[in-house]
Amino acid sequence: MRRREFDDLSMDSPEKKRSPNRARPYTLTGGRTRARIELPIEAAVEAMVSSGELDWTPGDVRTVIVRLCRGRQSIAEISSYAGLPIGVTRVLVGDLVESGHLRVHATLTDRSTISERRRLIERTLDGLRAI
Repeated sequence: MRRREFDDLSMDSPEKKRSPNRARPYTLTGGRTRARIELPIEAAVEAMVSSGELDWTPGDVRTVIVRLCRGRQSIAEISSYAGLPIGVTRVLVGDLVESGHLRVHATLTDRSTISERRRLIERTLDGLRAI
């Protein structure tokens, strides 16, 4: 299978996923298994910097995550498109949030209203129907 360039990825074409990363997950997270911040699987994440401002090599998983987040992806979507386990994705996204590269948008909490919960369910169903 030919390795595809990241810029070809889009939400409309899930068949263009990156090939899975061959590095052991614990090497990517420095052995950490939990993010320092809470990141629900449905949390939307947005890039705060352009990919031109990054100092990492183009194939670095952090670069991939930041580029994915230009389109405001959820933790689950980042995990899927980057070919990473969800736990590793949470740790790396948490690191990138703390370093100012990414921002997490609010999701539901214990104090969320029924209306907010209903809108999340409707958005989820809309997304599933679009697949």
